[in-house]
Amino acid sequence: MDHKISVLVQIDLDGAYLRLAVTGCLTEANQHVLYPLIRRARTLIPPVTVSVDLTAAVHVEAAAVDLLRWAIDHDETADGASPVELLAPNGLPTHEHTPGPGVRRLQTSEPWAA
Repeated sequence: MDHKISVLVQIDLDGAYLRLAVTGCLTEANQHVLYPLIRRARTLIPPVTVSVDLTAAVHVEAAAVDLLRWAIDHDETADGASPVELLAPNGLPTHEHTPGPGVRRLQTSEPWAA
């Protein structure tokens, strides 16, 4: 299986939302390439919540989501940056994790509603 991800950045011109739509496979081995995009997106239109939408991904590893959450929680350069919302597909195994102030956890299989 080819574990690649593709990320589409959607920005509302009125500043109402900023969405990173992830497709492909998000794994523990490749999740690190997504975080720089999240970090950059957080600074584009503060204080708009950055939605990282994983619901269209073919394969999402719970460990990859946990590592991504950890990176967001522990980003020391994020003072004053926009909050991040991770939208994960239903059925993703959950771990005991209390998100920090920069992460809101939402599990859904609902399509993005703009």
